[in-house]
Amino acid sequence: MSDERHTVKIGAWANLGEPRAAVALEESGADWVCLDAQHGHFDDRSVRETLALRQSAKVPMLVRLLSDDGAGIGRALDSGADGVIVPMVESALQAANVVRASFHPPRGSRSFGPMTGVSYNTAGGYPKRGPLLAVMIETATGLENLEDIAATTGIDMLFVGPYDLALSLGTDVDTLLADAAPKSPLSRVIDACSAADLIPGAFGGTPIRARRLLDRGFSWVSNCVDTSLMQEGFKVMKDSSLGERV
Repeated sequence: MSDERHTVKIGAWANLGEPRAAVALEESGADWVCLDAQHGHFDDRSVRETLALRQSAKVPMLVRLLSDDGAGIGRALDSGADGVIVPMVESALQAANVVRASFHPPRGSRSFGPMTGVSYNTAGGYPKRGPLLAVMIETATGLENLEDIAATTGIDMLFVGPYDLALSLGTDVDTLLADAAPKSPLSRVIDACSAADLIPGAFGGTPIRARRLLDRGFSWVSNCVDTSLMQEGFKVMKDSSLGERV
């Protein structure tokens, strides 16, 4: 995992729940794509339809789940997801249950039942070693149990949700990102990832916040959401068109 941990990968976050738009993100040059089934419009059907549209796995496509429910984890992986991002993980036991739900016996408890018509992808090589498992650190309790969570065998990534983490800590996102003290929340996450040889990931949402997270040492960072990408993209195209007029 060491080489993967240090490799910067810029991701695109899909909220709209529109399969064709999400697959277009995979074709856009993003290093990974997340389908948001927690705060986005993706449900079971749109996740399955998106993954079924992929002609080949160009980059890892992950699903941010509604919860840590084991059935939901298995369902996303059965649909062909390259990995999952599990929200609100607050203990090593919870992290261990994520791992157990992600693997078939004898390693885990995931039920075996490949979906008809699903092509299981190999983006980034992850299916060779199992799905990529990211657990979200986004509460004060999760931060308190950070080192124990990071030590959980089978976890690949600690993924910071800075908005919820800031709320839980009684601060705001920009203050959280700016705090570079050795024992600050984000510094602790980076150190925990380094000690456990995990990938440090985070939701940036905008290029500016993504840059701050990259500067702090995070390597898998999302820098856009599909909705804002369309809005900003049109502005760029419009300005470019107007600028070319004589």
